[in-house]
Amino acid sequence: MSTLQMVASDGLTIAKRNVIKIKRVPDLIVFTTLSPIMFVLLFAFVFGSAIEIPGMSYREFLIAGIFTQTVIFGATWTGLGMVEDLQKGIIDRFRSLPMAPSAVLIGRTTTDVLINIISLVVMSLTGLLIGWRIHSSLGEALAAYALMLLFAYALSWVMAVVGMWIRTPEVFNNASFMVIFPLSFIANTFVDPSSMPTVLRVIAEWNPVSALTQAVRELFGNTNPTMPPPQAWPLQNPVLASLLWTALMLIVFVPFAIRRYQKAVSR
Repeated sequence: MSTLQMVASDGLTIAKRNVIKIKRVPDLIVFTTLSPIMFVLLFAFVFGSAIEIPGMSYREFLIAGIFTQTVIFGATWTGLGMVEDLQKGIIDRFRSLPMAPSAVLIGRTTTDVLINIISLVVMSLTGLLIGWRIHSSLGEALAAYALMLLFAYALSWVMAVVGMWIRTPEVFNNASFMVIFPLSFIANTFVDPSSMPTVLRVIAEWNPVSALTQAVRELFGNTNPTMPPPQAWPLQNPVLASLLWTALMLIVFVPFAIRRYQKAVSR
């Protein structure tokens, strides 16, 4: 068996272990799916009447933002899992097994993808129930889902690094919330950035979350062609910008996470 095959096999074994853990603690997946449903309903029915998007339904504008926010929060499971495994000594048990050092990280990030797939299915069904529709082709819709999962997978490696720096799950939850929450709100997820003050508008336009949200909206056909085109390059080329951000995170944080993991288990 080649090294690549061994890494893939060990990573899938760890992913299977994480899935079994979810089955034994169903609360994890229950609250993971309830949270996006709550956001969809709150923004659609509570804030939807107060937020106006010219030329289109706010619910169709909203869904892409909810999707993006949810997969980003879903990427934090890798970091939280790493913190818990390090705290409970499970990583020390893995160290005694004949497996590739990167297998634990690959297994963790793969599990995040599975969780996000479940969340996207639940949110899509909820969105359809409240009036959201896809106006593009099947291929473009599938590309939107694939782009979100790929972006979230890359972000999972960032969260893995953070999880190996922080020693307790409580601190990790607070730290990740403090970063991801403003990142997902100072963006075009729920409102048009043109209505924001200048400084916040510029941040929102160059926010990678905005690029991903805009890409998903365009691929789903949930945009208004009569609206003025965006002025910032990432929003003019959202699919390319999202892919560039994804590639950057993978190139920087995959080797960084593996080195950090090797250092953590060598203590």
